[in-house]
Amino acid sequence: MAKVLMLQGTGSDVGKSVLVAGLCRLLRQDGVRVAPFKPQNMALNSYITADGGEMGRAQVVQAEAAGVEPHTDMNPVLLKPTTDVGAQVILQGRVYGNMRAREYHAFKPKARQVALESFHRLARRFEVILVEGAGSPAEINLRDGDLANMGFALEVGAPVVLVGDIDKGGVFASLVGTLELLEPAERDLIRAFLINKFRGDPSLLDPAFRTITERTGKPFLGVVPYFRDIFIQEEDGIHRDVVHSRTGGEVRVAVVVPNRISNFTDFDPFLAEPGVRLDFVWPGERLGRADAIVLPGSKNTVDDLHALWRCGLADEILENRRRGAWVVGICGGYQMLGRWVRDPLGVESSRQEARGLGLLDVETVMEPEKVTAQSEGRVRPGVLTWYPGDGILKGYEIHMGRTRLGPGAAPLLEVRRKGDGSWHPDGAVSPDGRVFGTYLHGIFDNDAFRQAFLGLFRTGEAQTTSFARRKEEGYDRLAALLRKHLDVDGLRRILDGSPDV
Repeated sequence: MAKVLMLQGTGSDVGKSVLVAGLCRLLRQDGVRVAPFKPQNMALNSYITADGGEMGRAQVVQAEAAGVEPHTDMNPVLLKPTTDVGAQVILQGRVYGNMRAREYHAFKPKARQVALESFHRLARRFEVILVEGAGSPAEINLRDGDLANMGFALEVGAPVVLVGDIDKGGVFASLVGTLELLEPAERDLIRAFLINKFRGDPSLLDPAFRTITERTGKPFLGVVPYFRDIFIQEEDGIHRDVVHSRTGGEVRVAVVVPNRISNFTDFDPFLAEPGVRLDFVWPGERLGRADAIVLPGSKNTVDDLHALWRCGLADEILENRRRGAWVVGICGGYQMLGRWVRDPLGVESSRQEARGLGLLDVETVMEPEKVTAQSEGRVRPGVLTWYPGDGILKGYEIHMGRTRLGPGAAPLLEVRRKGDGSWHPDGAVSPDGRVFGTYLHGIFDNDAFRQAFLGLFRTGEAQTTSFARRKEEGYDRLAALLRKHLDVDGLRRILDGSPDV
């Protein structure tokens, strides 16, 4: 059976996901067969595995860092919020159903069983399992039936490193306060502290380290500096302080953010491109002029469409289109480009329909069956004059709706799902070719397609970039950073079960 180490945090967004990814790459570099695991994840950013299962992107990033194929056992319970009090529940990659918060609380014993089944399967396949907690173990209102933090750690006997975010302030109080709210058996599992996102001279923290260690008996494994120059995809959410490119560019790509945005990492490849400014624009913000506008996926397309009309962003998109901007929609964003989106069965929304932007002659009806598949596509001849159309585009599909084309739209792609040898039409394109949509997530991950699209707006020859290579470089640089700033030998002693750190 595998050795286990769990990273828990004093709160959400302390950097657990990124740290697990970096440790996965570090151990892989050292020849260890390592896999990530998160018992329960709540996120709208998901991915489809080779067998058609759905899992959170956080564990996909960590699996890439570990050099292993993502598998739904790495994230056996995924909650995808549909409203403020409800979510779609996905167990081991398959939709189980929609539940309100109280319903899910009663469902936790079943979810716990599923999570443990997946964990034990992974533990038989790998040498080390790096487990990521969720939120904070000190959320005592959620302790009953907990499977995300200490409830899971106690079940499998996993030693825990508690991570604190010093950038937010109050990190030492949050570390000690977390311990104070834990039960004695839970406190015993915490072997060490780790400080993340530090700016400045770490030697200034030494007096605090001595005081906290004397008070709690827990040592510190190191201080990870705040970094901005290492590319690691955001896994669970868009942070408002990093949603605008830090450098200007001759090409501006604006992503209009629905309230229930999903799979926003579809647009990360633009960050790898020189001369491109990528902006995420929320309801309530001004869109301004853009060369290209992209509408991403949504977990509640009908409600999000209403919100875009209500806040004025829909009108700004249409004004940009009149001025010559290109408009692209992926998944839910593709549905929004049509004339209507209807949800007569209440699959996602209590509203039965929403008026679309009318930029494509298509209509969508939400249906209960969810399409989840890794897919490959090819551009239909003649529909995009700027793309040669002879390359295979890799991606995946994940959607609830069925879209029907009218006479004013032509299919954009031919798509073939993994395990199915037949090709079928996908997406749509306007008669002038300047508006198109598709259900194929990851279409811009394909370097040739992305660079040909950006070539519509560039004035000169652009440097060829590889998005896959940029991700690999990011994992290697993150591992090097952790080697420099963490007590890696101490981590190994925790993994080996040594009483000394």
